[in-house]
Amino acid sequence: MSDGANPCTACGACCAAFRVDFHPVELAGGAFAWAGGVPLALTVPVTAQLVRMRGSDASPPRCAALAGTVGECVACTIYDARPSPCREFDPSHDACARARARHGLPPLPV
Repeated sequence: MSDGANPCTACGACCAAFRVDFHPVELAGGAFAWAGGVPLALTVPVTAQLVRMRGSDASPPRCAALAGTVGECVACTIYDARPSPCREFDPSHDACARARARHGLPPLPV
């Protein structure tokens, strides 16, 4: 699953550390969906204006779309259709270092 070029493909810590909420327009068939949108089966409704990636609110959290072993080799099974919070996540941000620390991983080099 890892291509070796992107450090995220050997990490996945963010996918197993944070709740992922987004607007329903990003669901499959939604007005603002990428690549067909997030599959409904991988989400849970929160409110009329909010859905959540299944598993991201579990204890411990782990997004249902994450395949592989955190810290070794991972892949997002819906990468092209992933929701906006995932698209906007920045590996250079402190949140990445916090997620990696939760899994015993060092911060990525800057």
